[in-house]
Amino acid sequence: MNNNITYSFFILLGACSYGIVASIVKLAYRAGYAVHEVTGSQYLFGLTLLLFLLPFFKRSKVSVKNVMMLMMAGAILSLTGILYGLSLDRNQASLAVVLLFQFTWIGILLESIYERSWPSREKIISIFFLIGGTILASNVGSKNLIASIQLEGIIYGLLSAFFFALFIFISGKIAKDVPTMQRSVFITIGGLVLVILVFSPSFMTSGVIIEGLWKYAILTAFFGVIFPIVFFAIGTPKVDAGLATIAGSIELPAAIVAAMFILGEHVNFEQFIGIILILIGISVPQLRIFIKQSNA
Repeated sequence: MNNNITYSFFILLGACSYGIVASIVKLAYRAGYAVHEVTGSQYLFGLTLLLFLLPFFKRSKVSVKNVMMLMMAGAILSLTGILYGLSLDRNQASLAVVLLFQFTWIGILLESIYERSWPSREKIISIFFLIGGTILASNVGSKNLIASIQLEGIIYGLLSAFFFALFIFISGKIAKDVPTMQRSVFITIGGLVLVILVFSPSFMTSGVIIEGLWKYAILTAFFGVIFPIVFFAIGTPKVDAGLATIAGSIELPAAIVAAMFILGEHVNFEQFIGIILILIGISVPQLRIFIKQSNA
């Protein structure tokens, strides 16, 4: 199988994990836990588990520069989640999702600026499918959003999209020679440090983890830290940023399907069509790679 398709598959798996963790986080909120408690424990447990696994995987000496770059990437990923949460707090979820998923075209734009070239025809076609599919899948047309829109929430949503696109972009450019598990550990440390700086470390001493938060923290650690960060660490250094961004769009369909099974949410026909469009958008660049490989 073509290596690009193989590594894109790892990115798909990582993005699916992010989609699943959204439903787990909602369950934690329903149980009465606050944003800083859920987010903080997610990174704390994620880092603990990664450190436990690290001795069983390949390691190498890592320069201070690479450590700092990877921690910066982790802080950017963590900032994405914080900004998305603020966007959700100020606007309806459907609008916040649409704003976050602007990362698709932002990621293509970042790659074009970096490469100093226009995106390929396949990527442009893919973006149209992804944007249209996102609008339908997020069910944004089913509610009257105009009256409830807050400008502050829109700004937070667009910033979350920018930083998510930036994370995907830079994670494929930095510290490529660092083994996957070590990359993942340093990225997670960066994310945890930012969460503590933004929210304070009170969640670690308040007793809330022992009282029951640990059940959600273990799940969010796996699906929100370990799986996505490890899979992105495997895939993004091997795939161009634009293709990685497009593959990451699988997060929304995964989130909708997870919400249907975990939370019992209803998926209407409009959302189903949106999911199909997103899957088509993801497939377009991969199809070109497959055809080239078949003709080689």
